[in-house]
Amino acid sequence: MTASTICRTTTAKSRMAAVGAIAVAGTLLLTACGDQTKSGSDTGGSSSSAATKGPLFDKLPKEIQSKGVVKVGSDIAYAPVEFKDTNGAIAGIDPDIAAALGKQLGVKFEFENATFDTLVTGLRAKRYDIAMSAMTDTKDRQDGVEDGKKVGEGVDFVDYFTAGVSIYTPKGKDQGIKTWDDLCGKKVVVQRGTVSEDLAKQQAGNCPAGKKLTLEAFDNDQQAQTRLRGGGADAGSSDSPIAAYAVKTSGGGNDFQLVGEPVEAAPYGIAVSKDNKQLSSALQAAMNAIIKNGDYAKALSKWGAESGAVTEAKLNGGS
Repeated sequence: MTASTICRTTTAKSRMAAVGAIAVAGTLLLTACGDQTKSGSDTGGSSSSAATKGPLFDKLPKEIQSKGVVKVGSDIAYAPVEFKDTNGAIAGIDPDIAAALGKQLGVKFEFENATFDTLVTGLRAKRYDIAMSAMTDTKDRQDGVEDGKKVGEGVDFVDYFTAGVSIYTPKGKDQGIKTWDDLCGKKVVVQRGTVSEDLAKQQAGNCPAGKKLTLEAFDNDQQAQTRLRGGGADAGSSDSPIAAYAVKTSGGGNDFQLVGEPVEAAPYGIAVSKDNKQLSSALQAAMNAIIKNGDYAKALSKWGAESGAVTEAKLNGGS
């Protein structure tokens, strides 16, 4: 998800990566509420903590070492990246990656629910140590820019996945929609604060007279899906893995269909305050460790998300 400056290209930025149609396992019950997932430990030294905590524990800031917890701000209604399963537990790609990071860092990752468009603000207010929520790493977010205006100091990103932006419609009712240009004259539903909303706003400005694009934005993606499912819109847009999961699972696969190809491929990043460089460095080291030891690949494979894998955790790799 993203709020960023947009260049329309199939390989540019995007909460999203060109993952294509992603097959994902599992059922979901999407609801909002904070929860916990366990994570590891981070140490670069040979102290006794390495044996009892984790190999990268000593890399963490002392404050987090003392707490034993990394507080994570997340929009827990974005399957398959993060959502509540049928047992009420937090599940998905991000929680599983966080659990693998925890093994390296020797601390728990505790997820707290919030709407997506408030996560960076919550990070600035120190309600969370990090934000991990399918958040696209963009230059605007790095610089603290929203809608062309400077709103804060920005954040640093530890990149860990790649996704794009997809369009989907009611199944059997694509109305000839294949590209963003085809949305002119149509009503589109999106989640507020995302790249999908940015793209829809940009497209609305490009539509000819008499073919207005009507946009309706919601607090979360499930609300947008419900609106489309009920016939209140012509199309929806979200990150490619999320759209693909909705197409596969909603109504047993009978509610929606993907149209066209994903655009705006870009990295997802774990957002960290710029004044917490030590934490960013520790997370980057832990991410590279789980990429190397195979835990990262296992987490993605569980959700059929292998096509979004990265081979290296870069810092601020988005543009």
